[in-house]
Amino acid sequence: MALGMGLVSSGCRVDDNDIHRWENTAHGPKKLCAVLLYDKYDTSLRVESALALIRMKPRSGRRLAFTQIDGEDPPENEACKGSLVDVLSGLRVEAQAPIVSQLVSSIIVELKRPPPVAQPGQPAPADGSFPYKDAAYAMLVADKPPLLTDEGLKQTLRGALVEWAMADFERRLEARGQAYGMEQLLRVIGAEAVVGLPKLMTKDARKLDSMASLVAELGDAKTKEGASAALVEVAKWILSDDWTKVRTLELKDSNAAQKLTPTEEQFKKQTESLQDDELIKVFASMRRVGQRPVVEHLLGFAARKDQSEKRRQTALAALEGHLKKDNPDDVKRILEIAGSDAPDVVLDQAFRRIGELPRDAVVEKLYALFKTDKWKVRRAAATTVLKMSTVKDVGEFLGKLPDDKNFALGEALTYGAYMGELKEGTPLDALKKYFGAGSPAARTTAIAYYFTYGTSADVSALSSLETDEGRAPKCDSDPDCKWVCDVPKEGSPEREQKEIKTIGEFVRHCVVPAMKERKPEAAKEQKK
Repeated sequence: MALGMGLVSSGCRVDDNDIHRWENTAHGPKKLCAVLLYDKYDTSLRVESALALIRMKPRSGRRLAFTQIDGEDPPENEACKGSLVDVLSGLRVEAQAPIVSQLVSSIIVELKRPPPVAQPGQPAPADGSFPYKDAAYAMLVADKPPLLTDEGLKQTLRGALVEWAMADFERRLEARGQAYGMEQLLRVIGAEAVVGLPKLMTKDARKLDSMASLVAELGDAKTKEGASAALVEVAKWILSDDWTKVRTLELKDSNAAQKLTPTEEQFKKQTESLQDDELIKVFASMRRVGQRPVVEHLLGFAARKDQSEKRRQTALAALEGHLKKDNPDDVKRILEIAGSDAPDVVLDQAFRRIGELPRDAVVEKLYALFKTDKWKVRRAAATTVLKMSTVKDVGEFLGKLPDDKNFALGEALTYGAYMGELKEGTPLDALKKYFGAGSPAARTTAIAYYFTYGTSADVSALSSLETDEGRAPKCDSDPDCKWVCDVPKEGSPEREQKEIKTIGEFVRHCVVPAMKERKPEAAKEQKK
């Protein structure tokens, strides 16, 4: 306490003028700390000293109140070598309570001041509230020992911090120079800190994604539902005529500033590209938040044929993890998209979402898609079934395959590969009985296991099938599904395509050559 005694013995009475002057002097921090520590000073003066330490301009890039008040080595006063919180924590209990109470009240007054507003054509004035927010945060989290023991005072401060954050959220979120970031603050406060965010999630918001992330992480059910509905409104606006009018003017001004003169078609593409970017960003935020409004909107959007495949695909990707297994309408609508004539990339995402649902909720509906003449749709449905199946489901699966109409070679090879990955049993044991019995689709699928997993050592296992005259499936719906395999061209080093008409030809020309190229040792290493 030597410095505090020095202030008294000098014969000069310390007052508010001294406090404010010391904020800007070299040794001012030490003197301010001494006033705060010394019991002989009035509580109001000690509080003013603490406030001076808080608002003091950074020195060497550091705010001393949140790092080390007296940075000299050794410090003149050991009690001042830490932060403001350390000093407050070291006060006598009977002095600490009134100082902390008055200090918090003063901080709350500063937090509640309206944020500075920029005048037209002028940059926004500096926001002087950040040091007070940092001080409030530091006092709130101090727990060794706790500084805020009055629960009412603590809740009042928490409320003031939330109000401060919502008052100018986007600028305060990204402002530099804060000792403690906005997200750090909100996480400490918890769910109540983000209750106000849905109201800020508008078409004019610049930080939608950050807001969505915070709501998803911290928000309660009601807040998440509100954020979900807000995001849907933003997405609708992006597709509206109003959006087009606003962005058209902005794009024209931007092009003029850059001295660009796009053609009408080029300008149309500019607008569409901007709309894509904004919409996809909103979909990313929707993916974080989820909830019923988002699910309803994305399912409806993904079914719209007037939207591009990129947008529809992204909408379905944003549904990841949000469909409800106990909602029959969700299941029905996603299956309708999967069974539609949508582009392949859209169908792929639809089946990915179906694959997230329980097997018993979707398997029969997926099997119903096996009856389609669109073999690529059936392949997507079938691989989805296999991903959620085990070895005991092999017979059920093979029994659902079509007899032979429009069953593609690519299907047989794909299903055979997926079956080799089935758990809870040995796939080959379950498949063997279908080598010689069942529909052409079932037989070729079972045999196709060897196309992916068989080696040169397994060729003898198929020797009896190389002369099998049973019919192979047919598929003439498009060139990609024909039953043809590459074989050596007679009398030439080149290869040619051989049409496959029988099971034996499938084994001889498609499966066995692949097996011969795969050595047992290499296959074991690959499996490992």
